[in-house]
Amino acid sequence: MCAHQPLCPATGSRAAHVVAAHPEQGWSLRCDGAIVFDDTGELLPDGHVVEPRRVGVGQLAAAA
Repeated sequence: MCAHQPLCPATGSRAAHVVAAHPEQGWSLRCDGAIVFDDTGELLPDGHVVEPRRVGVGQLAAAA
């Protein structure tokens, strides 16, 4: 699916380039066919879902 050189690694690699960005809708399409959502979740070309990597409440910094 990639048209650039060198080709990207397999689907799911973080090295893939963004080919269409829609920040107003919260998603981007990568050249490996994966759709990446702003909440860090992903929808892979084969239909598998990568769950968002959420931060626990205890790990959030409190504003002073």
